[in-house]
Amino acid sequence: MHLKPYLSAALYGLPALAVNSASNNNNNNNNNTSAVDPFQQYTISAENITATLIPYGARLTSLLVHDREGNEQDVVVGYDDPKDYVKDTNTDHTFFGAVVGRYANRIKNGTFTIGQESYDIPKSENDGIDTLHGGDIGYDQRNWSVTAHSDSSITFTLLDTGFEDFPGDVITHATFAVDTQVSPQNPKGLPQLTTKLISLSLTQATPIMLSNHIYWNLNAFKQPTVLNDTFLQLPLSKRLIGTDGILIPDGTLLPVDTYKGAPDFTTGKLIGRDIDSAAGLCGTGCTGYDNCFLVDRDSPYAASNSMVPILRMNSKTTGISLEVSSNQQAVQIYSCNGQKGNIAIKPSQAKRNKEEGIQGAQSVNKYGCVVIEPEGWIDGINNPQWGQLGDQIYTPGGAPSVNWATYQFGTI
Repeated sequence: MHLKPYLSAALYGLPALAVNSASNNNNNNNNNTSAVDPFQQYTISAENITATLIPYGARLTSLLVHDREGNEQDVVVGYDDPKDYVKDTNTDHTFFGAVVGRYANRIKNGTFTIGQESYDIPKSENDGIDTLHGGDIGYDQRNWSVTAHSDSSITFTLLDTGFEDFPGDVITHATFAVDTQVSPQNPKGLPQLTTKLISLSLTQATPIMLSNHIYWNLNAFKQPTVLNDTFLQLPLSKRLIGTDGILIPDGTLLPVDTYKGAPDFTTGKLIGRDIDSAAGLCGTGCTGYDNCFLVDRDSPYAASNSMVPILRMNSKTTGISLEVSSNQQAVQIYSCNGQKGNIAIKPSQAKRNKEEGIQGAQSVNKYGCVVIEPEGWIDGINNPQWGQLGDQIYTPGGAPSVNWATYQFGTI
């Protein structure tokens, strides 16, 4: 999304990158060198909310909020040991908690055209059929620099010097902040995580579409899945992007009453209520959700990139509620259909459950979490009929790309 007021913020820290970026990104295939320890844990906190992040992938590794009983719960999926994220990359490659880019989600055939120029980038998925989350070595595998850090915020910065054969250079600042400030958007002063991904095209026209790839579990693994415990509402999403059997957009837009209404979350429902009708919705042989839901603002009253509530979710087990607001025009929802139970939950999460006398889940099971990715229309660069190129192709003379989202927590 274009958001001009954030241009000055995006430029902040450029001089400081002269050394860090060069050492960090000199070799596109060597992402193990960094001016900082990529596995150093940085903690930011405010009243009743604490987040932990690492430079490897500009990744959120833990988020602690309080449940209805006042107990602290970690509601994101991941690992306690930061180095386990590298093991994950080399095996399951879940993208737990990372910033994904330069272009999130899938690009059909790993190709796109800007003007008269065609580009081919690494095809990293489905045995070389398409590109997922930026290529073979996406932003999730890069060691970002830490350019600012306070008690309640941190900014990671990455200079992308044509990584993965994308055209031109791009610099991105990923800022994470927590607060409980009373504001018109947060009148109760609830615990809130804010994420801002601000990217500048430095040398030539290029696609940019970043997203946070955070896996959520609001019941903190006290239940085996989220199907019968977690309520989800997508109040502005009456359409979704149609895909083929490997989740490549096929150019169609579907109403949410398709698949017997399985993807209709406009008024909200338990995630598992209609999931049996979602057979094939997440691809061939798959039952569940892995879909790009469009955010349709009321255009006479709201700009296409205005901050609006796009998602509400809560767990009846813990009472933890979440409201996500975003300036993006879509949100990808993944109900963890592909999790196989081979990844253990964090020992710290298991310890909390044991102390509460709850057996809970021991592993990240199928349907054991929900991924929320605020982003643009997926593969919009290959579907110009959708009219999304103005929000996906960026130039040195134009505005920055800004992905801005807030995650506000309460209890029910």
